[in-house]
Amino acid sequence: MPLWTIHHTPGIFTGDDKNQLASHITDHYEKVGLPRFYVVTLFQETRPEDFYVGGEPAPAGIRIAIDHIARRNPDQETRRRTAQWIRGMLQPHIERHTGLHWEFHVDETSRDLWMINGIVPPPEGSDAEKNWAQQNATSPY
Repeated sequence: MPLWTIHHTPGIFTGDDKNQLASHITDHYEKVGLPRFYVVTLFQETRPEDFYVGGEPAPAGIRIAIDHIARRNPDQETRRRTAQWIRGMLQPHIERHTGLHWEFHVDETSRDLWMINGIVPPPEGSDAEKNWAQQNATSPY
């Protein structure tokens, strides 16, 4: 499961921006074989007086924490491409904001500590995972 938690100050994302970005994120993961329902995107609006960078309030900022569980980047080159993809996807949403501080990081979490609806997700690329992707829902396997 990719979990994107997007902390942002007010005025950065409209409702439509959120919908477009969450859809774009989900589309990418679907293209690499993940069921769409694996992808969770959370937008957390944070007041400027609660958003600090370097010990100072940041009037306009975005901080994104991304957890990858369903798949891992096997090497440095793949990790670099993933970071470039994330940057490229975010840029249309952030380039219109002057003075914006933005950053992201990606954690890769063990699949051993993951369940959806109380079910351990099927192995990567298995027929059961393909079935989940086709149904866009969990099912016993």
